[in-house]
Amino acid sequence: MTTKIIYLRENILYQKAMITPAQCRAARGWLDWNQKDLAEKAKVSMSTIRDFESGKRSPIANNLEALRRAIDAAGVQLVFKKGKPVGIAIMDDPADSEGAIAAGAENAQ
Repeated sequence: MTTKIIYLRENILYQKAMITPAQCRAARGWLDWNQKDLAEKAKVSMSTIRDFESGKRSPIANNLEALRRAIDAAGVQLVFKKGKPVGIAIMDDPADSEGAIAAGAENAQ
């Protein structure tokens, strides 16, 4: 029982910050993707993206992660400061996370 509690605590402490509706819209805009493009790349439904971006509902965690992965794979990185979303960063080379150029965020370091 104790091992399970420690394991859960570690998951909470190291969980990645999730994408916000504003970051999703900003990333799509930068990539010149419509909602259908993102839905296809993330392998989620159009209604998932439409409802998420409009604030109607928040998708389940695995769909949020799929959105984040699809956007990240295209060279756009989500930027957080002290755990709060501040914008997106454009990657010079999607394989190289050191080449980020902040977009839509002041003092994102």
